Amino acid sequence: MRSRNEAVPCTAAAQPWILAATILASSMAFIDGTVVNVALPVLQATFHATVVDVQWVVESYGLFLSSLILAGGALGDLFGRRRVFLIGVGIFAVASAACGLASSVLQLIIARSVQGVGAALLVPGSLAIIGASFDEKSRGKAIGTWSVSQRLRPHWVPLSADG
Repeated sequence: MRSRNEAVPCTAAAQPWILAATILASSMAFIDGTVVNVALPVLQATFHATVVDVQWVVESYGLFLSSLILAGGALGDLFGRRRVFLIGVGIFAVASAACGLASSVLQLIIARSVQGVGAALLVPGSLAIIGASFDEKSRGKAIGTWSVSQRLRPHWVPLSADG
């Protein structure tokens, strides 16, 4: 499928940086979906949380990410891929800091939900930015590199505290 504008909006020198930024941002969002599992015993003990509380800590992120990801892509089409991507990264970063500063399980659940909103904005934008930034000849390789980086994620993240 061809876009209306065949011109590539960035230089060849900028392409590796664009690829690195989009891979890092989307990897951050994908890793965050599972890495919290490692900390669950500590979270439960620190916050005196019930099993239901801990389940909400895990699932609130995925719930917002999965329910809003299509909206994130549509917002990128309406207001610009880069703008929505950067807003998503900003929301995700602020929410990550809020997770680290949470003093109760409710605050953590709310912060994780906001992280999911940020991820829903940045994930579809990351792939769309790659598609728009690379010419037809190099686009397949760039998308393949992005895709492989996302597929490797489960191997980076330990499944339990024991490794």
